Amino acid sequence: MPARTLHLALLGPESTATLARRIGAVLCAGDVLLLDGPVGAGKTHFARSLIQSLLPTPEDVPSPTFTLVQTYEAPAFDIWHTDLYRLSAPEEVIELGLLGAFEHSVTLVEWPDRLGALAPTDALSLTFAPHDDPDQRVLDITWHDPRWDGRAGEFSG
Repeated sequence: MPARTLHLALLGPESTATLARRIGAVLCAGDVLLLDGPVGAGKTHFARSLIQSLLPTPEDVPSPTFTLVQTYEAPAFDIWHTDLYRLSAPEEVIELGLLGAFEHSVTLVEWPDRLGALAPTDALSLTFAPHDDPDQRVLDITWHDPRWDGRAGEFSG
């Protein structure tokens, strides 16, 4: 299937959080979100907002920059939030247990280029980019798997 892409403007942090909640509402176990973009583009803010929207009680959602992986128990599935920036080889992904998470959990991956050939082909890719206005971001959401087609309408509101 050819790639499909939505181009969105995120007008500020609350716009990013609102989108994260919309996407979170349609996720299922086995869904993988690949969060790409430069440092400061909004990947962690998006991930934090999405995770918090799925938890039954509020809790702190720290960046996994140093721990590499943070896990959370949502009512319907576990959530894995990972930051692969410090990995030096795709094989390290296996040591983290991510391949199992890809199958059974909702997995958010920051710095997905570190996955190499291990990146799931059915993942939803979100590419964040800065905007001239420092509070705004540009986001491209791309997918190849048709299972995202029916859910994509929720992404743009």
